[in-house]
Amino acid sequence: MQLDQVCFRTMHLDQPWSMESYRSVGGYQMLEKILREKTRQETIIEIIKNSALRGRGGAGFPTGLKWSFMPRRMPGDKYIVCNSDEGEPGTCKDRDIIRFNPHQVIEGMIIAGYTIGAQRGYNYIRGEFFEPIERFEQALIEAREAGYLGKNILNSGFNFELFCHPGAGAYICGEETALLESLEGKKGQPRYKPPFPAGYGLYGRPTTVNNTETLASVPVILQHGADWFHELGTPNNGGQKIFCMSGHVNKPGNYEVPLGMPFAELLELAGGVRNGNKLKAVIPGGSSTPVVPADVMMQTAMSYDGIGKAGSMLGAGSVIVMDETTCMVKALERIAYFYYEESCGQCTPCREGTGWLYRVIKRIEDGQGRQEDLDRLIDVANNINGNTICALGDAAAAPVISFIKHFRDEFQYHIDHKCCLVSEPELKLNYG
Repeated sequence: MQLDQVCFRTMHLDQPWSMESYRSVGGYQMLEKILREKTRQETIIEIIKNSALRGRGGAGFPTGLKWSFMPRRMPGDKYIVCNSDEGEPGTCKDRDIIRFNPHQVIEGMIIAGYTIGAQRGYNYIRGEFFEPIERFEQALIEAREAGYLGKNILNSGFNFELFCHPGAGAYICGEETALLESLEGKKGQPRYKPPFPAGYGLYGRPTTVNNTETLASVPVILQHGADWFHELGTPNNGGQKIFCMSGHVNKPGNYEVPLGMPFAELLELAGGVRNGNKLKAVIPGGSSTPVVPADVMMQTAMSYDGIGKAGSMLGAGSVIVMDETTCMVKALERIAYFYYEESCGQCTPCREGTGWLYRVIKRIEDGQGRQEDLDRLIDVANNINGNTICALGDAAAAPVISFIKHFRDEFQYHIDHKCCLVSEPELKLNYG
């Protein structure tokens, strides 16, 4: 089994982020071919559809289908936006793609711009990513000097400019419409939908927003073909995917593996559970996705469909591993606090509900839990679910519902005995 064939394909080189390294693996060849042959936009979209590339930012929406929504022939400005505002706890892949292979993101964005009829693109990068921002800015300079950005690129008649825009560290700006609001210089709050960005996006113009890993996959798909990429994964789950392995593993890090790999094999790649401990539970797609007990997870394939069957979501591929020493109440308290702090406050169910969730869970963790608290938590979570403009409310509710569903006895023990069921209640997870 070969790893690192898509976004991390330059990792074996001395300076994987350089233009020279990227060219050595076929970098910019597809852009040159597309512009030289004036490839039809519909042809590129069809290739991306056939590859079964699904959005790598969390939703898993088919990328080719998303591109087809863009009104390409509408006069006026259109935009391609890369969402590199990676703020989900447990997620650390996009920053490494930009650190180690920024040119592939750039080529993917240029090709995407050509395909959807956009002449301007923005990469919205989380502001704390100092080194990735520097790498991307330097790569932009190299790409512009090589003639891949600007007016009349390679004498093709195609104009495209690309800019880096550092964010300010707000988790909510990972939501695509809040990101667009922030790009426009406004407070990062989600917009009502419809209208969707494809019709009314950045500056009120048609806009396509894709994740970093999604756009970085495009040049490789076009270089090797849709069938090649599709066959790397499984039906309806094409390609390789970067999984961020964090928590209680011996070798935490990013692993680019075929979609559909059994979780047991992925865990083995990450060195297994630390200290020889027993696996207790896994959050497979970042802190916003439902937790999965160990016995179920060990039988699960790492794909959108496989993890869906296990009762959770693949999300951004942010795998948080928890061993037998983990206090699930403490873990959920930390997750609930994150969503309470990161709620933008626009929607009442989320603004008020996340505070309720955190305070009740903290009360249980502090040994002051009440018998009615577990039912109250479920009730509050259900009242948040589906009642907010964006998915942050759902993201706050899903962990609460799943933790209590699978580990209710542990929460009940906290309430009944005013102490923790496991031996190391203060153990903190390493979220990477």
